[in-house]
Amino acid sequence: MSLAAHRTKKALGQHFLHDRSVVGRIIQAVNPKPGDRIVEIGPGAGALTFPLLARHGSLTAIEFDRDLIAPLGEAALAHGALEIIQADVLSVDFSALAAGSPLRVVGNLPYNISSPILFHLLEHADAVVDMHFMLQREVVERMAAGPGSKVYGRLSVMLQAACEVQALFLVPPSAFRPPPKVDSAVVRLQPRSRSDVLDQSMFARVVRHAFSQRRKTLHNALDEICTDAEMRHCGIDPGARAERIEVADYIVLANFLSQGR
Repeated sequence: MSLAAHRTKKALGQHFLHDRSVVGRIIQAVNPKPGDRIVEIGPGAGALTFPLLARHGSLTAIEFDRDLIAPLGEAALAHGALEIIQADVLSVDFSALAAGSPLRVVGNLPYNISSPILFHLLEHADAVVDMHFMLQREVVERMAAGPGSKVYGRLSVMLQAACEVQALFLVPPSAFRPPPKVDSAVVRLQPRSRSDVLDQSMFARVVRHAFSQRRKTLHNALDEICTDAEMRHCGIDPGARAERIEVADYIVLANFLSQGR
């Protein structure tokens, strides 16, 4: 079966990019350099894969759909060296894949599991130079949102604590086959060279509880984790709601709690 004959699978959230101008803008944003180790998540029909290969010469792709493996490999021969890993991306150990040589990760992520993929990659942030992803526009807005925004939440805080997050440009539904029912956007994430978070599990716990019920004040949302006095000690108002608190303040509170007060 050829790539052109492949029928997209709704169950896998497949929407294949076909707009060459969008592909060009993504490659310009990634700007691959000699020596880069590039990993693409979800190559699909190769709209981004083959231009990246032509520009860079080599690429590792992670694809879940078995029906795409053979046609992708065959079509890639004309463009460069493509290594294909047939796997669920959530099962891939990116640190082991990097093997000491940090990765640059790109992809048009399945919108139905984009957040789990992002959280999975956070666990391997030390093995990643940067990430460029196509995502649902609303997800990118949440990723980049600041305190006080209606869409500022757990995803915003967890990502911004680990990475610089930059929304790059919007992409219309018409750029895909079949067109999704939502607008899309491309985002860049650059993991910080040094994390200020001392205990990732404590930080994740604090943020998860804080945003578990957005209408609650932190006095109620964090009552299982810390006291009002401890929040005040860290410069946080217990009467405030989670969406009003800066990322840096969540880090201060989690670090304080992880050190046994």
